[in-house]
Amino acid sequence: MNDSDKIRLDKWLWAARFFKTRALAKTAIEGGKVHYEGQRCKVSKSPEVGAKLTIRQGFDEKEVIIKALSEQRRGAPEARLLYEETPESIKKRMDEGERRRILALSQVVPDHRPNKKERRDMRRFEAQQQPADWPDFY
Repeated sequence: MNDSDKIRLDKWLWAARFFKTRALAKTAIEGGKVHYEGQRCKVSKSPEVGAKLTIRQGFDEKEVIIKALSEQRRGAPEARLLYEETPESIKKRMDEGERRRILALSQVVPDHRPNKKERRDMRRFEAQQQPADWPDFY
């Protein structure tokens, strides 16, 4: 591989459609959200075919193996050919997504704002929960 064949990691992440812009890819790499072979890396790192990347986006963390190199951003079907997500990563993401979905469903959402009496009751309850040596700021 000569110098003209080498591309930067931020450019590959952009071409593989992990990030909408190269600036976002650069920020993610510098922020430690992208690991190359288990190590933090620099934006100018030259990715190699067969290397393993760990990419954290929001709540999701993807482990992908680089299948091809490209510095041109193309359509999503072509971008998916540049990498392959590991089966463990897919299963972990699905399990975490399901856990988050169940947790969101279990959250109790009140059907109304507390009225004056309910607010008094909440303050009384909170005051009873405080240890006696806490200062009273209310």
